[in-house]
Amino acid sequence: MKKVVTVTLGSSKQDFEFQTEFLGQSFSVRRMGADQDTGKAWELMRRQQATADAIGLGEISDHYHVGLRTVVNKETQRLTNVVTRVPVTTGATLRRLLQVRAVRYVQKELGHYFNNNLVLFLSGMRNYDMAVAMSDYTKNLSFADALFQTGAPTMLGSLEQLELYAKGSNFMLSGKTGQMLEGAMSGLKNKFVADVVVKSHVIVGTFAEIKAVGNATNLEGKTIITSAVDDQRMEFFTKCKVNLVIDVSPKLFPEVVGINTLEAMILAALEKPQEEVSDDDFDEILTELDIKPRLLHPTGKFRNIRRFAFVIHPLSQNYIKNAFPIPKATPKFVMDKVETLAAHMPPMVYCKMSNIVSPTGAEAEGWLISVGGTPKEMLTRSPEFTYRRLLQASKIAEKMGAQIMGLGAFTKVVGDAGVTVARRSSLPITTGNSYSASGALWAAADAMRRMGLVHINKHNKKVAAKTMVIGASGSIGSVSARLLAMSFDEVYLAGRTLSKLDELKASILKETPDAKVFTTIDYNELLADMDMIVTSTSGAGKEILDIMRVKPGCVITDVARPLDLPASDVAKRPDVLVIESGEIDLPTKVKGLKSIGLPPNVIYACLAETIVLALEGRFEVFTVGRDTEWEKVKEIYKLGLKHGMKLAAISGVNGVFSDEDIAKVVARAKKARLTWKDGAATKGSKAVAAKTPVAKAPAKAPAKPAAKAAVKKAAAPAKKATVAKTVAKKVPAKKVAATPVAVKKKAVAKKAAPRKAAAA
Repeated sequence: MKKVVTVTLGSSKQDFEFQTEFLGQSFSVRRMGADQDTGKAWELMRRQQATADAIGLGEISDHYHVGLRTVVNKETQRLTNVVTRVPVTTGATLRRLLQVRAVRYVQKELGHYFNNNLVLFLSGMRNYDMAVAMSDYTKNLSFADALFQTGAPTMLGSLEQLELYAKGSNFMLSGKTGQMLEGAMSGLKNKFVADVVVKSHVIVGTFAEIKAVGNATNLEGKTIITSAVDDQRMEFFTKCKVNLVIDVSPKLFPEVVGINTLEAMILAALEKPQEEVSDDDFDEILTELDIKPRLLHPTGKFRNIRRFAFVIHPLSQNYIKNAFPIPKATPKFVMDKVETLAAHMPPMVYCKMSNIVSPTGAEAEGWLISVGGTPKEMLTRSPEFTYRRLLQASKIAEKMGAQIMGLGAFTKVVGDAGVTVARRSSLPITTGNSYSASGALWAAADAMRRMGLVHINKHNKKVAAKTMVIGASGSIGSVSARLLAMSFDEVYLAGRTLSKLDELKASILKETPDAKVFTTIDYNELLADMDMIVTSTSGAGKEILDIMRVKPGCVITDVARPLDLPASDVAKRPDVLVIESGEIDLPTKVKGLKSIGLPPNVIYACLAETIVLALEGRFEVFTVGRDTEWEKVKEIYKLGLKHGMKLAAISGVNGVFSDEDIAKVVARAKKARLTWKDGAATKGSKAVAAKTPVAKAPAKAPAKPAAKAAVKKAAAPAKKATVAKTVAKKVPAKKVAATPVAVKKKAVAKKAAPRKAAAA
């Protein structure tokens, strides 16, 4: 039977002895405490080597291996030198391997758990290898070595600083001078480190180190990485409401033994001195034993909180007035100067959001970071001007521990729409355009349901209505068209280049073969027949459509940024519902969110995308550039449902639409339709809309010169083509094909079907 003795500087009241099987051999293991008396420890080790096969030395500082240097602890060396007959170890080699294994295991098992965490090492030199492993996932590492050893009121902030400090301390802090500095002002040192613990997410140290600086206030919700956690230590962590304790030392026996004991048992089994056992030998044994770290939850419930940041900015001078104490009567020329000054201001944290809890149990918290430029200021400057401020915001977010950052409002359309920022930023970036597209269509479908002016086709379960996408060949437009083709009877693709529209139509028909899809570049002639219109162009400042030609009761969804429809145009048609966005209701009552111009607990879809990715642990570049991917739109919509996101509100140029607002639009639309016959011009309009052709007109019927069609029908045989009729404006034949048969509108029966447009 192998005999292993562990001499520790800890209390002798916790001594134990037991027998066990390990690595195929019988072992007797005994713990002997020296009660913080190094002289007693020295004597115990000297005596026990006569009968032991290996000796472990516990609760004492190891020799440090930092970078390419080794820092020798003279007291540890004095104690280990007394043992000459058998192997002796502090467990340093095995501890180093177990620490690295623990970091890798938790990172994989808990899904990117350490990504951009703020990690505090109470001793960086003792845990150097763990710090190197942790640096693969976060740059936010801090080390308390300099403070504890010299009293310097600062933290080492990188591995490079730690290595440089270790090099200098080997010469400057040796002997009694170093001992005096390390022992002085321990209370002040602990208080300073305790304040750093508050801001940290992960604390690494021995139990004695953690207990010296930790309490129920600063350890609540934290992650602790330590070793040899027994019942007494677990009781302390429970009292402090620690979220997660990662015990790098496995519990292989009834008693909790230190890593030094485990390494001593391995050396005894191998019958080799420590210097003859390589890292590969230890790794092979650890793999054979299938050793994993213990993940302990002192509170009984594990909270995996992910962190995000989101960039916001003022949309106009009025936003600046609301944010700062600026008199409302301030002259415009003064506000112009203020607006320019605000654009040059550095990014600042606007607020912190917390208590965002998914039905899955995942949690998120994050910061809204404001940059000062309005859309006007951003457009008058080069994209690089905005890029630099966004990258400054990214650095602020990174230092606070954010794991992903979203770009809001106009910041996501400047320049190359997030591509450059994502390439330069250390944090993954998303613009939120995928969820914005999904949310806008979700809102449009809900608006049509609430208005009750269309019905569901009983045969194919689609909305018996016609819908048009203006700017369909663009990224958001193409995604919108795909969604609508799944849920509406007829979809019209409008844009400037017919060949691109035809390519999109062919692609849609592959995914939705039963869809009725048409293409046109003269879409103003068809506006009068549309029940829903989606605008998604990049024509800021240009007239996108003639709103006076739009049918009363039509739902227009403006998903372009900047918006396609100015407020002045929207005001002309109180009988038309113009939607700017679909806002999202968070699954739980959020804390700390300041006003963003929406009702409480309601956020913009682009912000919701950032939060959903955080909840899912998807810390990756998700939506950047101008080509929003169809697959990502579907994916983020499904992930949003998974994490409890709901459509909260429908917003227009004047804010959120209430049920009363929508009812007024419906009443005006019904009244206007009494004098609106087959696309006849609205009173006061200079334009005349195109009429819908007679159903099933023979293909051989003579076509009038003006009627070579505004639309091209998907896969329609030539003999079934119909002829379009126009009243005032002639359309070149090479641009158009035949318009389809009109579908009569009825009241909506149920709300489920319109939602399919977004759900697809």
